[in-house]
Amino acid sequence: MKYEKHRAPVAVILAAGIGSRLSPLTDTCPKSLLTVGGSIILERMIRNCLSCGMSQFILVLGHRAEEIRKFVDKTFRGIRVTYVINDRYRETNTGYSLMLAAKAIGTAEFVKFDADVVFDVKILRQLLDSHHANVLCIDRNIALEDEEVKVIADEQMQVLDVGKAIDPKRALGESIGVEKISAATGSLLFAALSEMMESRGNFQAYYEAAYAQLVDQGTPFHALDISGLDWTEIDTEKDFDAANAMFSSPVTTISRDQQKLLDDAAKDTVTQQHV
Repeated sequence: MKYEKHRAPVAVILAAGIGSRLSPLTDTCPKSLLTVGGSIILERMIRNCLSCGMSQFILVLGHRAEEIRKFVDKTFRGIRVTYVINDRYRETNTGYSLMLAAKAIGTAEFVKFDADVVFDVKILRQLLDSHHANVLCIDRNIALEDEEVKVIADEQMQVLDVGKAIDPKRALGESIGVEKISAATGSLLFAALSEMMESRGNFQAYYEAAYAQLVDQGTPFHALDISGLDWTEIDTEKDFDAANAMFSSPVTTISRDQQKLLDDAAKDTVTQQHV
């Protein structure tokens, strides 16, 4: 793992969904404001970004948007946050929400997060440290079924296809919902999403459909293998329980230098145990 400092991209968080499959937990609370391991899900995500030097945020909101806005404004005073509202969140999906963020993102490099993903900060560090321009984080240790967003990649980890409809037997792993997108690719991505959303029949499309289109047209995407690191997507109550079992303590903001000290100490402990 690298520790050198570099200019961090913008964090784009998609948090417009209703989270109906988590009912009754989400009957009176947005999914992103549920608590996992003593910290609110969205707080974990933002603090992980801050730990990696990311200080500019774009949040796409819809369901219970004002509650989420109030939480972020109260909890994180002084950070740069732009709110984008998806008024059509009941009839649209992640592709539409990401398209709406185009103006706020502009020509910036960005990392896109699904707001219901809880992850170890090391995953984000590895993503930011990757020299590849466009990167999808994938887990190869997942039992792939129809629900998962699956990724096909070659031996060099170049993405060949991405989407839910992919045959699990052909897939390398699951895309976890955290991706780095370059400024140059961003313009292509938003053009593809805009064209896609001209048809109401595509309102329920996921943003991965646009990724797949760009890959098919020759835009390179790299698959970053984060297998073995902790993360989970929270769609159901079973997922929620698994997340609380995996992340048992509140989130803290850890700088790269602090992370290096922790990693070095862990290595020393392992070395001493084998002496």
